[in-house]
Amino acid sequence: MLTHKDLEIWKRGIEVVEKIYKTTEKFPKEEVFGLTSQLRRAAISIPSNIAEGAARNSKKEFLQFLYISLGSLAELETQLIVANKLGYIRETDSLNQIETLRKMMLNFIKHVKGQIK
Repeated sequence: MLTHKDLEIWKRGIEVVEKIYKTTEKFPKEEVFGLTSQLRRAAISIPSNIAEGAARNSKKEFLQFLYISLGSLAELETQLIVANKLGYIRETDSLNQIETLRKMMLNFIKHVKGQIK
């Protein structure tokens, strides 16, 4: 039986979480309760909502959680842009990773919508 752990978007979400945790380890200590916390919570929300939605009993509920996950992805992207503007990060790798995941999620959402009767 397939579970959320079999979904490529969930696996990619876990990779994003790992990347964000490693990136925020280098942030200034005064950001521990600010941007670091926000980035980590937004990142972990992505695969968590995919998992919760997949465990629900209906495609409509699953879709709702996929949209929440997509919102968390947009939140994470915004926070990374802020971190970049503040000089905490200089990379674009995470932003590219987010864009790839966004496209995958939107395609998966279309797929799930097609299964709703």
